[in-house]
Amino acid sequence: MKFVIHRDKLVQSVQDVMKAVSSRTTIPILTGIKIVAHSEGVTLTGSDSDVSIESFIPTEEDGNEIVEIIQTGSIVLQARFFSEIVKKLPMDLVEIEVGNHHSTIIRSGKAEFSLIGLDAEEYPLLPQIEEENLFKIPTDLLKTMIRQTVFAVSTSETRPILTGVNWKLENNELICIATDSHRLALRKAPITAENQSSYNVVIPGKSLNELSKILDDTNELIEIVITENQVLFKAKNLLFFSRLLDGNYPDTSRLIPNESKTNMTINSKDFLQAIDRASLLAKEARNNVVKLSTLSGGTVEISSNSPEIGKVSEEIQTADITGEELKISFSAKYVMDALKALEGTEINVNFTGAMRPFVIRATNDDSILQLILPVRTY
Repeated sequence: MKFVIHRDKLVQSVQDVMKAVSSRTTIPILTGIKIVAHSEGVTLTGSDSDVSIESFIPTEEDGNEIVEIIQTGSIVLQARFFSEIVKKLPMDLVEIEVGNHHSTIIRSGKAEFSLIGLDAEEYPLLPQIEEENLFKIPTDLLKTMIRQTVFAVSTSETRPILTGVNWKLENNELICIATDSHRLALRKAPITAENQSSYNVVIPGKSLNELSKILDDTNELIEIVITENQVLFKAKNLLFFSRLLDGNYPDTSRLIPNESKTNMTINSKDFLQAIDRASLLAKEARNNVVKLSTLSGGTVEISSNSPEIGKVSEEIQTADITGEELKISFSAKYVMDALKALEGTEINVNFTGAMRPFVIRATNDDSILQLILPVRTY
């Protein structure tokens, strides 16, 4: 194998596939990046057997030559060293040549590295996915939907299914739900499906986070293929495979209250900043609890009391508040995360009592919902 490639393109591809490479793997060859040179260009693959990423660099793009293939072939190189080397090469062009016994020379300008490679035939094959059931979604919308839900997945392995985001596709609508049993984030959007199929799968939150980092902010459509145990995202020159989580996701629809007793409309930024200030003294105390109390005249008080440190209270004016009086305590972090996920300046908060979950929505937007369980304070 021998080819010459533009360094910038190589660096970008290596960074993308590195997101799937784990240093802690039971399969030693997976600590490497598989490189295949063929007539159309160069394909790089990284995998930790849960997530696999394949990045393709075409020989030319927009009429400019990116790769010159001198001899086709393949090799697996140690990811950690290879990624560091390509980042620090001195010139714009890089030549990679594989000699006898998988010994690989990387040249750029006057710098020359020799790495011991592994046989690419030993590298596990990527999942073979039948693509008859696919749907498409604009890339920037996908990234937004991930951002607005993935923060609410559980970080505890006690219930592995909650470490993923539940994706439900029915009637040309995609619904994404994440919960760690203390809070829930839901976002839905219309999509175009090739056929009227419906899915109900759970994608690991970790996979979605990595996918989101790699994707560009474009409104180009990304293709999504779901099978029994894999999901494949197909963007331009990029394939991203992730395994799905086994098991049934809990039915979260019954968690979302239908009625409410106290309703508040408030400026999102004012609310967020007041909670942020109140949490300054709450961080040391029991899990960052902040209290909200309704006052007369459409104002609410945000307060926090930490016996060893001190207390803070602040009144903020709501745009509108109706219903019963209320005192409720909640995790400042959870509400701040939820508010950051919502778009728009005004939000509606619907409370159904001091010990019941409350729901935060953006005004005039029913595509996104955040639900939070209050904290018991005695």
